[in-house]
Amino acid sequence: MSTLVAVDVGGSGLRLVVRRAGRDGQRRRADGARLRPEGLDVAALAADARLLLDAEGVQRPDALCWSTRGLLFLADPVEVLRAVQGALGAHRTAVVSDAVASLVGALGEVVPGAVVAAGTGTVSFGTDFADHWTRVDGWGHVLGDRGSAAWVGLEGLRAGLRARDRVSRGSPGLLAAGEELLGACESWPRRVMTGADAPETLASVAPLVTAAAERGDPVAAEVCRAAGRALAESLLASAAGLERPRLVGTGGLLAATAVRTALTERLAAAGAAVAGARGGALEGALLLADVLETTGDLPRHPEYVHVAGPRS
Repeated sequence: MSTLVAVDVGGSGLRLVVRRAGRDGQRRRADGARLRPEGLDVAALAADARLLLDAEGVQRPDALCWSTRGLLFLADPVEVLRAVQGALGAHRTAVVSDAVASLVGALGEVVPGAVVAAGTGTVSFGTDFADHWTRVDGWGHVLGDRGSAAWVGLEGLRAGLRARDRVSRGSPGLLAAGEELLGACESWPRRVMTGADAPETLASVAPLVTAAAERGDPVAAEVCRAAGRALAESLLASAAGLERPRLVGTGGLLAATAVRTALTERLAAAGAAVAGARGGALEGALLLADVLETTGDLPRHPEYVHVAGPRS
């Protein structure tokens, strides 16, 4: 029976799972994506994955799918494929954007659809795995990530500062909650503008905003509604042009009632609906490894999917 390997590389860690004879092993973890001036340190990540495979007693998998953030902006996909293939030695190797793996994992199969992922950042991605490949947002907390946890946290801190400045649309409750979490508001600019962990710091404020919305804070509630609408618009934009796509949403922010309600209402106005995700990027990578082993290939794309070896 085949030995399949899935790897998902994100900011919070590298995750790996091995499937032998149809049975999945334990999820193993290593450090996450490390950045050098020239981009992702792919060699270090591949070396970490090799150690995890050695711990599983796997020398040469039949098929491996490596899902990674930053495939388009932070690394050369061809170099990533070469490094992964060299370090892990699978018979068949695919390297895909985490947007592709997230969509496949969310849908639970390789079919046309679109997914919006509302985590610390936000990206939406839609494809028919043929002619249509569309990514929306994912521009980072300074330029984009509309509707993400970092975006909600930033808007929450702004509302708190407006209360401190005694101008309209301020929230004294968010000011107090923000200072309890992050310290005096005078320290916030340094924390969220110069800190290496600025997106995570901002995202840590998002639960304060969603909780304030649940308690009836009108400013917090509007921030959450704006986030839901932004997520819906990104999802619709990524699905534009697809015929009867399945739409899915993932990410902890969607558990907030105000965010989820606004998302649902905006999609309903466009004649669409969103379903919950069946799995995440690691599950998607495992599904893609299975397809790669079964068919010998994957739908290829120069920005999103690279496969080692000749087409079948």
